[in-house]
Amino acid sequence: MRHGQPKLGATAKVSALDMKDWIEHYDRSEITHHPAPDASQQLAATATVIVSSSAPRALASALALGLEPTVVDALFCEAQLPYGRWKWPRLSPFTWAFILRILWLCGYSRRVESAGAAKLRANSAAQRLQVLAGNGPVLLLGHGWMNRMIAKQLEADGWTRQKRNSSQYWSAAVYQG
Repeated sequence: MRHGQPKLGATAKVSALDMKDWIEHYDRSEITHHPAPDASQQLAATATVIVSSSAPRALASALALGLEPTVVDALFCEAQLPYGRWKWPRLSPFTWAFILRILWLCGYSRRVESAGAAKLRANSAAQRLQVLAGNGPVLLLGHGWMNRMIAKQLEADGWTRQKRNSSQYWSAAVYQG
């Protein structure tokens, strides 16, 4: 399950260089105080093992669901975004996030984990989730890109996706091994 919507203040247009501070702020953010959707609460209630990334927005999402994670690990944190050295153009942070993610996928990983290293981490995370699934249904409170990368590895390991409801905040995919 992807975390709830991060609590971010309104942000003016920024440069790629300014994204360093924006990314740091995003990484420290918790979530808005809107309640978790009913579908997310119902799905969470079926889990016997609760796993969360160590990011504040994932931990706050677990709290919003009324859950105490059994496992909290940075292994499940989001694939890092690089930032640029350019002062122009100035764009919305979300536009920069999109551009920088594409550049990251193409090999640009200035001072952050590379796409290849993130894939290896996702593979380790998938293995860990599979082991934990031996104890019953697992709920992972994680992040958009890393969840996708973990899902890819689960599918490569023979797990099948039973359901997916979107890639928005609070969305979830269900896999069975």
